Amino acid sequence: MTGCDINLFDRADFAPGGNVPEVPNLGKDIRDLTVADLEGFDAVVHLAALSNDPLGQLRPGLTQEINHKGTIHVARCAKEAGASRFVFASSCSNYGKAGEGMVDEGGKLNPQTDYGVSKVLAERDLKPLADENFCPVFLRFATAYGASPRMRFDIVLNNLVAHAYTSGKIMMMSDGTPWRPIIHVEDMARAFVAALEADTDGICGEAFNVCRTENNYQIKDLAEIVAKTVPDAEIDYASDAGPDSRSYRVSSAKIEKHIPGFKPEWDAERGAKQLYDAVRACDLKVEDFEGRKYKRLAQLEALVAEGKLDEEFRLKTST
Repeated sequence: MTGCDINLFDRADFAPGGNVPEVPNLGKDIRDLTVADLEGFDAVVHLAALSNDPLGQLRPGLTQEINHKGTIHVARCAKEAGASRFVFASSCSNYGKAGEGMVDEGGKLNPQTDYGVSKVLAERDLKPLADENFCPVFLRFATAYGASPRMRFDIVLNNLVAHAYTSGKIMMMSDGTPWRPIIHVEDMARAFVAALEADTDGICGEAFNVCRTENNYQIKDLAEIVAKTVPDAEIDYASDAGPDSRSYRVSSAKIEKHIPGFKPEWDAERGAKQLYDAVRACDLKVEDFEGRKYKRLAQLEALVAEGKLDEEFRLKTST
């Protein structure tokens, strides 16, 4: 196993989430990968992206350059290098504004952000690459949560628990009515392994919601779970809290049928308890939680300000 990471977020090490594994690293920007870099690999698991909605506003157009065009570049290199499988980390945010009804993979794609649009376009342009020797698979992940060796607190359940621990307030920035499917980071890893091991019949060029149907929650339900988990924490709605247009509930029937090796183990209650234990173990401080250490947008802005990244988010070489 070999990784490819330019380590923009290496300061986000989080001891209660476990140890960061030692993995050989190509250390290249995905936009600069070549066919030669990927020769000898049987499969490529592609996660690299500007990884949440606000990042799309930081540099207009850059989300598409990296998440969409960068993905297709890596896939073409992988195919030419002889890899037989390409597992793409897509997103349930592709559905965007789906309303109250349950949506499956055949549902309307209605992304509300640059991030969602980039994932939709990447799926569209990966599909024609499929043939008898190259099998792209699109895993539409639910919203991630859970403690990990490189931590994020800019995702919903992690954010709610961190706020609850550091301030005693469970901060709600919307009215709590939007639906979100969620998935623990460990279960995300299980999905990748299952997609690599599954028979190609029924998965080649196909998208799969990666969740369990019962793990769709309204944001207000997640807040109630956190309130029961973190002692003395109270739910606090922002004064301007209103509805969020991004709302979707997803079905997991397709992945259960075609990738039966995927067996998720977590739910929100267990995840909130894990997160609470983790932030308590390191006595998480507001300055860490609110600062650049665990927030992708703040870290990238800081790296640009420090002159370590250029305007296209490429690492600057030392002179």
